[in-house]
Parts: sequence; C-alpha cells; structure tokens
Amino acid sequence: MQKSRIALAVLLLAALAAAQDKESVLKPPKGAEVAIVIFEDLECPDCARAAPLVEEAARTYKIPVVRHDYPLPKHLWAYDAAILARYFDTHSKALGNQFRDTVFQHQLEITSKEDLQAFATKFGAANKVDVPFVVDPQGKLAAQVEADRALGNAIGLDHTPTLYVVSNKRTGAPFVEVVDRTQLFQLIDSMKKE
Repeated sequence: MQKSRIALAVLLLAALAAAQDKESVLKPPKGAEVAIVIFEDLECPDCARAAPLVEEAARTYKIPVVRHDYPLPKHLWAYDAAILARYFDTHSKALGNQFRDTVFQHQLEITSKEDLQAFATKFGAANKVDVPFVVDPQGKLAAQVEADRALGNAIGLDHTPTLYVVSNKRTGAPFVEVVDRTQLFQLIDSMKKE
C-alpha cells in the first residue's frame, strides 16, 4: 500500500515536471537575482571536475547554487548516492551539499554501492549523524530524486553536468546553458548586467 502511494506520488511529480518548460524551471530562488542551476550525477567524473568551479563562482559572486540530482542509469551507485545526499539534506541543506562535494572529491575511491555505504557512514560519523542501515524505508527521498530526474527529462537533459546561469530580470534571456565552463564567470557577469 505504502509503495503504491509512493509510486503514484512519483508519477504525479513527473507529470507536473513535464508540464513545466525551461523558463518556469530555470529561475533563481526567491530573493536572488542571479543563480547557478546544475543537474548533476554524483558518480559522473565531469560533474566532479565542474564542482569546484561552480563553488568558486558561487562564492565569488555571492549567488546561490540550485542543485538537482540527475543520476544516469549507466552509473551503478549514483542513484544511491543521490538518496544519501537527500538524507543528509534532511539534517541540513549545507550538510547535504557538503556530502555531495565530498563524494566528488573522493569519487575514485568509491567503486561500488558497498564502498558508498561505508563512505556515507564515515562521513556521517565525522559530522555526528548516524546513517541507518535502511536510509529511505518509505521511499520519500527516492521520490525527490525521481522528481529531479523527471524535471531534467522535461527540459530535455541528456547529460551531466548540465549547468545554467539563470536570472529573474525581465530583460534579456532568463537563462543560458553553460556549454563551455571556461565561460562561466563571463556568463554570470553578463547576466548580472542585463
């Protein structure tokens, strides 16, 4: 019964996400004029390479980063890592993001779901958070990951990282995809000027 409700919730979230277009999805959080929006896979080597640059840009420009989980099917432990990140988010969004960044830094050391579980347990202990044996017994965190994936699918994503600079200003383009990461700072500058 509980699993069928969760499956229904995932389907409803996916339908809602599919009804949205890029302009309605790719917006900064309330109160921010410009932000970085990224769809990432914690097992993706290119996501790991992008993470420090995204962090540096956010710190330099004092703008928020909106992170979405987009685990690719070809990565064996990415989905579980996204659920673990969501688990740490329940303790604090900062802790969840710290977990994501730490996974990226140690990505080569994680070769299996078992390695990931041991890594998460060690990370949790270092941050005084117990990681239960079953992290998501009701599937609520998995539903959040699926909602992010559905959102990415709805706007046509096919790779990670997919990175956008977004603005809430009424003139100019409301978002731009960062295809060449060496242009990230320039794109933020131009978005802030518009």
